[in-house]
Order: sequence, then C-alpha cells, then structure tokens
Amino acid sequence: MDNLEKAKSIIGNFRIDGELEKIKINTQGHINSTFISTFTENGKVRKYTHQMINKSVFTHPDEVMSNIMLVTEHIQNKVRRMDEAESRCLSVVLSRDGKPYYIDSDGEYWRTYHFIDDVDTFDKMDSDKIAYELGRAIGNFQSQLSDFDSSKLYTTIKDFHNMNWRYEQLDEAVRNNKAGRLSLVSAELEFLYANKERGCRIWNGFADGSIPSRVTHNDTKLNNVLFSKKTGEGICVIDLDTIMPGTILFDTGDMIRVSCSTVTEDEKDLSKIDFSVSFYKSIFKGYLEKADYLEDIEKSLIKESGRTITQIMAVRFLTDYLNGDVYYHIAYPEHNIVRARNQIQLMKKMDEHWDEY
Repeated sequence: MDNLEKAKSIIGNFRIDGELEKIKINTQGHINSTFISTFTENGKVRKYTHQMINKSVFTHPDEVMSNIMLVTEHIQNKVRRMDEAESRCLSVVLSRDGKPYYIDSDGEYWRTYHFIDDVDTFDKMDSDKIAYELGRAIGNFQSQLSDFDSSKLYTTIKDFHNMNWRYEQLDEAVRNNKAGRLSLVSAELEFLYANKERGCRIWNGFADGSIPSRVTHNDTKLNNVLFSKKTGEGICVIDLDTIMPGTILFDTGDMIRVSCSTVTEDEKDLSKIDFSVSFYKSIFKGYLEKADYLEDIEKSLIKESGRTITQIMAVRFLTDYLNGDVYYHIAYPEHNIVRARNQIQLMKKMDEHWDEY
C-alpha cells in the first residue's frame, strides 16, 4: 500500500463527518508526508491537512503533539472573538478516541488539521510589504503566547540553539578531522573562533536567566507564515513541530537570517551576498507593532540575534563538512563548505551595515 492509499485508510480514524470527495499528496513539505483531503459535510465543502509524522526526525511524536495542542488551544482562546477566527490559527482535529494523533498498525503517527484556505505562501522575500507582514505575523504569534508558561512544553530538540555545545561539536570535528578536510578551512575556523564569545552571548543570557524563557517556534522562515489573499496580511504561523521553550531571540534571529539575505544559503558566489537593511527595517517595524510585551534586554538584542543565528548555522555547516557530510543533505561534495562560507559572508555584511539598521 502506497502512502496515498494508506492516508485514505487512516483519515476515518479522525473526527471528520461527511463524505470523502478526494485526497491528494502535498509535496511542499520536506519532513513529514502530507496530504490534503476534501469532504462534503451537510452540503458544505471542508478540507483537511493530514500528515504522517517523520519519526526519524521527531523521535517522540506524542511530545510534539502535546506541545502543539497546548499552544494552539491557547491561541484559539485568544482569538475566539475575532472575525474568521478559524482562519487565524492552526486547529488540530482529534482522533476518534480523543487524542491529537492516531497510531496506525505499523506504529506510524498521523495527525489532522483543519485546512486554512484563501491564503498565499512565499518562498522568497521580495518586498518591504511582505517583510513588514512577516514581522507582524511572528510578533503577533509570540504575543499571543507571551502569557503561556513555557515550562509546560517538552524540549523536542535538546540544545538546538546552544552555541557553546555547537562549538564543542566543532572542536571535536577539528580534533578528529574525519574527512581529512581540516587544511581547507583555516580561514573559516579563524573567523568563527574569533567570534565565539560574541556568538555565545544570547545563549548564555538565556541559560543564566537574564533573558526570559518563552515559547519559541524555532523555524520562522517566510514560507511558514500564511498570508491572506484578500488583505495580504500574515494571518497564521504554521509548522509548529519545533515549538519548545527558548528565547524569542531564536525566532527573531532566524527570521532576520533567512529574510534579509539577498541570496539563499546555497549561493556559491560570495559577491552576490548582501544584507538588506530595507527588509530588516520593515520586519523590525512590523514585529515591534505586535510584540509589545518584550523586556528591554530582549529588544536590545534583536539586531544581534540575526547575527547570532547566522553564526550558529555557519558553525553547524562547517562541523558537518569536517565530519564528512553526515547530517545535512548535500548536492555535491563542497556543498556544506559553500553554505558555511555563505553564512560567514552574511555575518560580515551584517557588520558592514551595522550602523545603518
């Protein structure tokens, strides 16, 4: 039985009434197997998103879904009185036995969401308008969860943004030199070690409690925000698998890193890499309009967060290159060192423009 046929046999285990009209595979995601179904219920057409959770990435799907249920229910309570509230937050469909997932005969975990229609997604930042709406959407998401006790959440990926630990991994990769590539990366190592202390600042502040622990999304890229086709507003943040306790600076940092670079992280030509001050200013404006709960220390480190998360990615790419490309998927042998150099160059461009934003 292929995954599409399997999905057809699974969805009846969720609290969906009506007749299944059609189901199709959604190929946009890269981690979980995703399907979109259309049902007719009492003369109304309703659509749902179904996913088989990738257990090789998320080893405790029950904990992932516990986090998602807690967060989405909290947000739903916040927006219940708003017009079209269902289109403004992700909503889990429970299984027939009342759980946020269903386990099939092969031990695979499935989940179902109400499908959010009449929205656009974007893979590339190309206007100040979209940048502004992205900032507002992430700021609103964080604001909705600002009064949620993050200690109630499971940590689904331990030490994900722990810069000290990432440098320990780099140290080990340098010592072992498994792929025999150490002599090729002396300039990259020199730069990253020279920036270690600065790069650890946010993590150390989070670890010692001087930076508050809050709910963090941890994957705030542009295509994880749904934009209304009617208004162009960013109305919903999706892909909540990496929700866990952290500092909001992890999210602002990733948003800045991905959205303010003039190229993707796979670009080989370093001369094409620059930091868009215009996009940053638009993101920052939209973000602060919604994230009005921040403490002064959080506000003061938003700009730094973009550099920090870029740095952690440079460290991770370089570590994987030295280890022989065992973590990230690569398209060619130099792919990881290209990525590392790309992120280092982006850090340099951030420094070059620092006083402009």
